[in-house]
Amino acid sequence: MVDRTAWRITSANDWWSAFGKKRGKNGRRPGPPVHDGLCAQVDEHCRARHVFAAGGPDELWLTDITGHSTAEGKVYMCAIKDAFSGRIVGYSIDSRMKSRLVVRAIENAVAMRGNVARCVVHSDRGSQFRSRKVLRVLARHGLVGSMGGVCAAGDNAAMESFFALLQKNLLDRRAWRTRAELRIAIVTWIERTYHRRRRQDRLGRLTPIEFETILTTQVALAA
Repeated sequence: MVDRTAWRITSANDWWSAFGKKRGKNGRRPGPPVHDGLCAQVDEHCRARHVFAAGGPDELWLTDITGHSTAEGKVYMCAIKDAFSGRIVGYSIDSRMKSRLVVRAIENAVAMRGNVARCVVHSDRGSQFRSRKVLRVLARHGLVGSMGGVCAAGDNAAMESFFALLQKNLLDRRAWRTRAELRIAIVTWIERTYHRRRRQDRLGRLTPIEFETILTTQVALAA
């Protein structure tokens, strides 16, 4: 429900993440997918829709890229979100929107989470996510790629909702002078506010950190 509401708000105001737009740079459509869409389900009307749900941590990661301007130029961030807990398990920030941005985010997520073999990583069809470097890093860690379709409303709504929150609660609050200043602000907001203070209805009014901590405790007691 929250994801659908966030998508309607962002759509009505023409807010999109860097790869949430319907077309690529210079009006070109996204390229062909290099992975199947593993999150697709068919409803009672035989229409495909994407379901971003997981039964446990590190089963499904969602990823996308967003950008924001500073007086020095743009800052780009690739974020990876665990669909189970809503935690941002990996991210990278750079002044250029290259495939290395995605590679670093994936490497950071793997370093944080440990053994993540067979975890599905869902993205849109942006060129960075289709690059050979990204394909290689997915294969190296046993991750399974998944890609959405073209012009599919809410195709990556869970990541769109996260970026909408970031935009509303941080990025649009002020003008940013330097890339370093914005980078520090983004990291602080994710680690201090989003992870530890923002309670989510779908997590039983817990924060992502609280939700994962309780889960870990329950698993340990059951062992």
